[in-house]
Amino acid sequence: MTTLKDVAKYVGVSVATVSYVLTGRGSVSGEMSERVLAAVEELGYRPNRKAQAMRTGISNSIGIILPDLTKPFFPLLAQQVENKARQAGYAVLLVDCQNKTEAEEEGFELLSQQGVDGVIWFPINNTLPKSFERLLCPVVLIDRSLPGCDTVHCDYSHGGQLQAEYVIKMKHKKVGLLSGPKTVESARKRRRGFVNAAKGKFDIVWELDIPFSSQLPEAAINALKRQEASMIVCADDLMAIGTMGALNDLKIKVPDQVSVIGFDNISWSTVVTPKLTTINQPISEIGAEAINLLQHRIANTRKRKEASRTIILDVDLVERASTMEMSSYAAKKLVKKKQKKKQKRNKA
Repeated sequence: MTTLKDVAKYVGVSVATVSYVLTGRGSVSGEMSERVLAAVEELGYRPNRKAQAMRTGISNSIGIILPDLTKPFFPLLAQQVENKARQAGYAVLLVDCQNKTEAEEEGFELLSQQGVDGVIWFPINNTLPKSFERLLCPVVLIDRSLPGCDTVHCDYSHGGQLQAEYVIKMKHKKVGLLSGPKTVESARKRRRGFVNAAKGKFDIVWELDIPFSSQLPEAAINALKRQEASMIVCADDLMAIGTMGALNDLKIKVPDQVSVIGFDNISWSTVVTPKLTTINQPISEIGAEAINLLQHRIANTRKRKEASRTIILDVDLVERASTMEMSSYAAKKLVKKKQKKKQKRNKA
């Protein structure tokens, strides 16, 4: 197995010089760096991360803690983070909390024991795990905020506003709202943006706060049965997909009888029938910005403490086939009425 000494001997430099090139520390000329990296490639040298961590206190690894990998948003986010981290030279340790706070607690403990250089965390709720406080490395949050931590999230209020503006554009006057759990900050922001933009423009005939899930509770099924709303607005795509499934079971056609709009633009939104109109979150950008913030924080850990930073990414509307303009409903009803009259005449 090729060692650091072998690379140094091959190039004709000291072991320290090779180490400086590989860790990005110290001052080495561009020409020398190229020679060292070429030798590393040619000799097939692979650094021993464990030994390197013991020697330098740097593991070149990060952790990512996610709520639930059974929900399609999170595997895609994990993939984007891992891609960006690998490009930056980090290995990634992934913790799937399976939506359990005790698993989140254990995850922080595990990553602390592994000596990761930093952590990217998408919290289950606003509860701070005890093991978080014992963590000695930087943490970047996604979706939610905590004092003293860098954060990346989307402009959820604007997303809710876009949903309301789309309802207005499509001329709907009666809307059902599945607003997501009140305990989740991002759900509250989506709702606030939607409700504020809806005032005086259309009626929210019913509202339910339910979990981010495709399994709708009985109260939501009963609300759909009443057919009081011509559009159902959902706080995420899983709810929207569950809503379309429930409407199909009730023999209520989407979008012919009821329109449905979601939020997130997960991969499932394009494989359901009809394809889902939704608000797009730029997941790739979320992952990239989280890595950038974490890299900066890791590089400046030993320098004077900087104020935490929050990066807010914009969202946009993606229009697909699950929604229909309200005037189209009236036109379809008129066509059906004419068809019935024609059928009666033919029978006579």
